[in-house]
Amino acid sequence: YISYYNWSTGDLNYATNVSGAWVAYIKDSTGDVGMYSSIAIDSTNKIHISYYDATNGDLKYTTNAPGFWQTQYFSAGDIGNVSSIAIDSNNKVHISYYDATNGNLEYATNVSGSLLSYTIDSTGDVGWDTSIALDSNNKVHISYYDLTNGNLKYATNSSGSWVLSTVDSAGDVGGYSSIAVDSTNKIHISYYDATNGD
Repeated sequence: YISYYNWSTGDLNYATNVSGAWVAYIKDSTGDVGMYSSIAIDSTNKIHISYYDATNGDLKYTTNAPGFWQTQYFSAGDIGNVSSIAIDSNNKVHISYYDATNGNLEYATNVSGSLLSYTIDSTGDVGWDTSIALDSNNKVHISYYDLTNGNLKYATNSSGSWVLSTVDSAGDVGGYSSIAVDSTNKIHISYYDATNGD
C-alpha cells in the first residue's frame, strides 16, 4: 500500500497491488491535498492515511476502517505538515504533525473514542519532520526537528506522562528523522546532519 501526492493535480493518491497488479486510486481531490502523506495498515488490513490539505492548511485523516472511506480533518490555523501515522494493537490511530501557525509539535489520537489533538512541545519552533512509532505496550515515541535550535528531539509517554528530550545538539541536526522501536522497546532514530551533510 502506498499513499502519495500527485504534483500535476494536487490530489491524494493511493496505490495497491492487492489484486496482483498495481492499481492507483484518487482518495481526495478537493483542492491541493495529499502532501506529506503517511500510511498505516491495521490488524484487519484496513487503511489509514494522514495528509496535509495545502489549500486550507488542515491536517486530514482518511480511512476505510468503517467499511467505506471516511475523512476527518483538524482546522486550527496552518497545521498538518509532515504528519506521521501509526496504528496500535487495538487498531487505534496515532498521528504526529507540525503546527506551523504556532510552531508546535502536535499529536492526535482516537484512543478515547474520537480523534482528539494535543500539543506535545511548544518550546520554540518545534515539530517539523516528525516520525511516530509505538512500542509493545502501545506507548508513543516521536522524533522531530527543533527549528529554533537546530536539534533532534524525542518525545514519549512511555512513563505515563509526556517526557521531552534533546537527542542531538551538535550542529544543525535532526531534519528528516525516522523512528522505529525494536522488540525490546528500544528506540532507533535516523536523521540528517545539515552541518556536515551526513
